[in-house]
Formats: sequence, structure tokens, C-alpha cells
Amino acid sequence: MKKILTLPQAKKLLESIGEENLDQFQRRTFDYVSKFSKVDAETAEKLAETLVTEFGLEEEEAVQIINCAPKSVEELRVFLAGGRKIIEASKLEAIVNVLNEHRKLK
Repeated sequence: MKKILTLPQAKKLLESIGEENLDQFQRRTFDYVSKFSKVDAETAEKLAETLVTEFGLEEEEAVQIINCAPKSVEELRVFLAGGRKIIEASKLEAIVNVLNEHRKLK
């Protein structure tokens, strides 16, 4: 069974294995997800649920949006351009606002 994971969820999974037990590929993956995770795993799960239930996005779309955390409606449109449904501008703005509320301060 396959499960789509956000980068923060993948990081949490790799951390549970223990850094000393990771093989070379897993270690490289861990380095990548550590650098590019924009939120923690729990927040990513909540965001995914929100994007799917409240905004009607597909799970795959939600995961990609969480992984990249677009900062504007224009950036967000890139992730939804291939979809068959049209999302209103107000919903796109609401999605960006939800992402901004949860974005990690760096």
C-alpha cells in the first residue's frame, strides 16, 4: 500500500528510524527533507486535511502545495494548473493565508 507523504512527514519517519541506522540513500533523503520542510509533521498533517476537506483539493495536490508552500496566489496557481476544476480567486487567497499562518519562520 502506498501513502503519499509530505516532506515533514518523511522527515519524522526517517527520524524514527534513527540517523545512525540510515543507509546512504535514506541519509541523503533526510538531509533534503530537513532543508526543505517548511512546517513540522503535525502541522503538515493538519494542513493536508484542511486543504482536502475545506478546499476540495486532491491529496496529491495538497501534499505538493504543503511541500512547496507557495507565498502568493500566482505561485499557487502553478500547482493547480493541471487540474480539471476551476478554483475561485477567493479560495486561492484563503489557501495562501492558511499556508502563511503555518509557515515556519526562518
